[in-house]
Amino acid sequence: MSRQDSRGYLVVGMLLAIGGVVFFSLRPIFIKLAYAYVTDPVTLLALRMVFSVPFFVAAALWVRSGSDHRPLHGRDLAAVAGLGILSYYGASFLDFLALQYIPAGLGRLLLFTYPTIVVVLSAIMLGKRVTAREIAALALTYVGLALVFAHSLGGEQSNFWLGASLAFTSSICYALYLVAGAEVIQRVGSVRFTAYAMSAASAACIVQFLLLRPVSALDLPAPVYGYAIAMAILSTAVPVFMTSEALRRVGANTVAIIGALGPVTTIAFGWLGLEEVMTPIQLLGSALVLVGVVVISIRPRSTHHK
Repeated sequence: MSRQDSRGYLVVGMLLAIGGVVFFSLRPIFIKLAYAYVTDPVTLLALRMVFSVPFFVAAALWVRSGSDHRPLHGRDLAAVAGLGILSYYGASFLDFLALQYIPAGLGRLLLFTYPTIVVVLSAIMLGKRVTAREIAALALTYVGLALVFAHSLGGEQSNFWLGASLAFTSSICYALYLVAGAEVIQRVGSVRFTAYAMSAASAACIVQFLLLRPVSALDLPAPVYGYAIAMAILSTAVPVFMTSEALRRVGANTVAIIGALGPVTTIAFGWLGLEEVMTPIQLLGSALVLVGVVVISIRPRSTHHK
């Protein structure tokens, strides 16, 4: 049995995926809190990346200093930069825009359509077979999510469909990143992939701000900077490294389905930080989501003993 097939190696990968989801779930909460002071996705996204990019530059320099470092050229360099811009610039910006029109919890529900997209793209692009276990886990988690967000789906929201479309497009971008990123990470390594991809995304966000906003747009209340720094560290730098390593260990499909925890943890954080109420139906839906995650996370014993 190889190291990659060992139970401990896979368990660590799934724990990293879960940790990444929990930390990422803080992002819409920080965005909503910042929107109480200023509703400007371009500026907030730029601040998020300005405060997080030092971590990625430091990681890139650390990787380059390694004795077995191999410079990236051509196809791999373009793939890493392109995936970074697609996901952490494109998907993030669409998410910021969507949260102007829909609640944080509902936004996470719509973003969670990405596991289905990942499974389909993996089958089309990589020829991976969709297992009955994955289908069952997805079905269970979607039933749970439907219960969690049933009250939101029935409410009236200004520009609801615009926000919903933006969130769904964001999920497509993230699904493409997961599918293609899992393959690229195997070639270039998770830390280097994350450092380079996030540096490229940060550059795109900062350039967008410089093109679209005056420098005076940075004259913001102190709490906005506090939320931007917290977002940069807790819901950007920490989870992207965790998710990249999880992709290397357990693959895109498992990481995507573990992402079912995202909407549930966002609801919980919203209840704690935004004074949103969790109803008994939401608690039942959350329990079903957790069961779905367990179903996909616990692999049959035969996969570990070949």
